[in-house]
Amino acid sequence: QVQLAETGGGLVQPGGSLRLSCAASRNVFSNWDMRWYRQPPGRQREWVATAYRNGNTDYADSVKGRFTISRDNAKSTTYLQMNSLKTEDTADYFCHSSAGFWGQGTQVSVSS
Repeated sequence: QVQLAETGGGLVQPGGSLRLSCAASRNVFSNWDMRWYRQPPGRQREWVATAYRNGNTDYADSVKGRFTISRDNAKSTTYLQMNSLKTEDTADYFCHSSAGFWGQGTQVSVSS
């Protein structure tokens, strides 16, 4: 059974930074495209960023220039470095693999 586990969420002031991690429980990570999604309070889940298995990356317009997705295949882990955080970044953040697995989410709260 594959499990994805997100860590790194927390409370941060506007302009601050957080680094989220998503670790897979099985050694099949390199075959997957990895994505981050988020669900703001009272809103639908939305796509944030993708780290493709070939090394390419893609971002939602709302986070371009502020967030960076990366991956370490040897550690079966993908990361989301979030800088210049805004209140509208407040959400539960989830990782997802192209094999169809979701993590349970980690909460990010941006507030002064």
